[in-house]
Amino acid sequence: MEIRTGFPFRGKALEELRAFLERNGLAYDEGVRFSVCLVEDEKIAATGSLDGKVLKCIAVSPEFQEGGLAARIVTELAGEAARNGVFHLFIFTKPGNEFLFRKLGFYTIAKTGDVLLMENKKNGIASFVSSLGQPAGTEAAASPAGAIVMNCNPFTRGHRYLVESAAKQCALLRVFVVSENRSAFPAGDRYRLVCEGTAHIKNVLVHPTGPYLVSSATFPDYFLKEAFYGNPGAAPLSPRSINTLLDLSIFAECFAKPLGISRRFVGTEPFDPVTAEYNRQMKEALPRFGIEVIELDRLEEEGEAISASRVRRLLQEGKLEQTRALVPETTYDYLVKNRGGPLDERR
Repeated sequence: MEIRTGFPFRGKALEELRAFLERNGLAYDEGVRFSVCLVEDEKIAATGSLDGKVLKCIAVSPEFQEGGLAARIVTELAGEAARNGVFHLFIFTKPGNEFLFRKLGFYTIAKTGDVLLMENKKNGIASFVSSLGQPAGTEAAASPAGAIVMNCNPFTRGHRYLVESAAKQCALLRVFVVSENRSAFPAGDRYRLVCEGTAHIKNVLVHPTGPYLVSSATFPDYFLKEAFYGNPGAAPLSPRSINTLLDLSIFAECFAKPLGISRRFVGTEPFDPVTAEYNRQMKEALPRFGIEVIELDRLEEEGEAISASRVRRLLQEGKLEQTRALVPETTYDYLVKNRGGPLDERR
């Protein structure tokens, strides 16, 4: 059986891959960076794709189900990931495939009626969450405990206002900063700016999300919107196509439950339709887990809501000085030192 690879596939090869996935009840994911096909008599027998650390679009033709082809596909994808220095892997697949991938060394993180997420590290997410701990001098059972999940691209006065407002309503507030490196500002810089910008708030603890919240594994649509906003010719995401339930289930079951989080805070979202839809679905889903969702009005400057996208727009226009009114001094100092940013970690 012939092995064919694409980085990713183009032209006729991509058309054939799309058709094969459709016949097997799957859709091709535009975010994939690498694909592999096992071909018999010029027909695809099995396929799989890789998006960073996420294995997805894995399908085996019904006539080859007993041939161990899924294992061969996973081996090829894992090998490509290893060549890029990635060893902690995730599988994004259908719930019906859970037993198959368990046999291949993957462990379930969470699943919904439509989607299953697994990783190749036993107790990986549990170990990550247990490592977050408690701040010094805080009771383990501090109640109520709240949470915010933010990208902070970059950290603005609006973000700081949200954290300050939420902290007044909690004994302990955990702020999770998105770790995925698919934003204009590098993850490490975004995390540091949040730590510096909230250091004066005594009941706040800042954490990275790791690969588990608002990541390419749990909420890929969040990063597909970046491609749309940077490419006017791309088709916008439809709110109906955005599925946040997996990400929200992971937050509720794997983060909120062991950490005693009973409130999640969000800011109103007048600009970004993807985040607005995320907030809407959050308000429907999280109360079913006993988590209250509290939406706070955005801070405004000169009649317009402060947003990271507004800051980035000014930077792109070369108007660094005008961002000073929109960001904390720590963020502004960072922008000055980096000639206005943003720094693109993908370079």
